Amino acid sequence: MAQSNSTHAYLTYGDYVQWPEDERWELIDGVAWNMGPAPVREHQRILGELFSQIHGYLRSKPCHVYFAPFDVRLPKSNEADDLIDTVVQPDIAVICDKQKLDDKGCRGAPDWIIEIISPGSAVRDQIDKRRLYEIHNVREYWIVHPHDHVQTIYCMEDHAYGNPEIRATKGQVPVRIFPDFSIDWALIFADE
Repeated sequence: MAQSNSTHAYLTYGDYVQWPEDERWELIDGVAWNMGPAPVREHQRILGELFSQIHGYLRSKPCHVYFAPFDVRLPKSNEADDLIDTVVQPDIAVICDKQKLDDKGCRGAPDWIIEIISPGSAVRDQIDKRRLYEIHNVREYWIVHPHDHVQTIYCMEDHAYGNPEIRATKGQVPVRIFPDFSIDWALIFADE
């Protein structure tokens, strides 16, 4: 059975894979975080449109895009999978190194991660995961605030995130790791 957020037990991927499949959890530095109930409809609509645009762009490229639930294991060094203490399920993960992909998901840092803020995930996405993704060298990290129509973009510069770029979720927003690609927010918020 999965542990609660308040437990002080140190947990690993070996523990994580034993938990019920109908529950969604993440591990950050050995601490379990309950992902809670399914995201609201607006979150899923934005996720679907972002995935669609990214998937269409990557169709003829060597990179792959995945959406949650999709396990990303972030080892600290070369430890065996069962000993990894950090497993996250980003809303969207783009991986360009096929050697990181296996039947369990991804082992190692994706190139680009997008998290869509939900009320229960705001602190974890903006503080804990930002730190985590920086440590593991995720090249580009987007945090989308659906209700405020704002996004925060972090890009890796010399093994650390530079100053964040804060933009409205409107118009075309370029993706730095793919210079010939932009997300079209007008398609996502066309009904508003």
